[in-house]
Amino acid sequence: MPAARLTLRRPDDWHVHLRDGAMLKAVLPFTAQQFARAIVMPNLKPPVATAADAEAYRARILEALPAGARFTPLMTCYLTDATDADDLARGAASGVFTAAKLYPANATTNSAFGVTDIRRIDGVLARMAEIGLPLLIHGEVTDPDVDIFDREAVFLDQVLSPLLDRHPTLRVVLEHVTTKEAVDFVRAHAASGRIGATITAHHLFINRSHIFAGGIRPHLYCLPIAKREVHRRALVEAATSGEGPFFLGTDTAPHAVTAKETACGCAGCFTAPSAIELYAQAFEEAGALGKLEAFASLNGPRFYRLPLNEERIVLERVPSKVADVVLLAEGDGILPFKSGETLDWRLIRAE
Repeated sequence: MPAARLTLRRPDDWHVHLRDGAMLKAVLPFTAQQFARAIVMPNLKPPVATAADAEAYRARILEALPAGARFTPLMTCYLTDATDADDLARGAASGVFTAAKLYPANATTNSAFGVTDIRRIDGVLARMAEIGLPLLIHGEVTDPDVDIFDREAVFLDQVLSPLLDRHPTLRVVLEHVTTKEAVDFVRAHAASGRIGATITAHHLFINRSHIFAGGIRPHLYCLPIAKREVHRRALVEAATSGEGPFFLGTDTAPHAVTAKETACGCAGCFTAPSAIELYAQAFEEAGALGKLEAFASLNGPRFYRLPLNEERIVLERVPSKVADVVLLAEGDGILPFKSGETLDWRLIRAE
């Protein structure tokens, strides 16, 4: 018989959007309940672009934590064409910055201040390589002539490969990979130990056809956008392989329902309310539940050179319904991924 309970070393989320203000207070408890640490994305308005910005944002996150929560936000610097390498290095030395995030300008939500040409920040990247600060990349080109379903593959060839050649000691995380090409790219560089990749829960479940099943489904629209079924299967195989370069990063991205269900809806899937249960379901469906701890709890800390968590979490095989909606203070709401559906696993406690 299948196991009734699953105990894991407490996992970390290596890619999370917590937003700010009322949204932060609404979504943070879900991440803090499951994960010991999380890499917090810096794409606020205005972005978290300096060490002082990151210190202030971290303080707001800690203030918003539920009483008794054991959770550490790991802050990132939003890279721009004008990033100050000295400020970035000071932030890293003081423990404020765990990594820096590259958004190609206008690639995704709140990326208008992103880097317009990666060669403009070669000096910053060289400094990051020198001090060992990882570069986190939203890996898509933004050329309007490139089809949206090809933007990740083109980025690997035209941008990331030359970048790695120019900075041979820079450590890079290719965020929220969505293609077989990205999986193959990471594996081709695995021996170097300098390339990692996060894989979201939603990309393990959906392909691009799901977005249009019976009509347009705006809550399945995310960036990078879901690709063909062959790519989804490649992501499942990589995540469940146990291989070190692949680790958990939800890219949970909350937006109010009114911002998603509109003529020009926001990109992002909100998976935080049931993230670890979603991963457990995907791994079990792939016959690889025994590999979940490596993906969720071991590979990420090892890449980031951080200690493993000593706490454990317990999942129980009990049907659990995903919340219909998470309410915001102003009366709007956020619709979780798989809202109203039933999952096979439920997080019951942290130990």
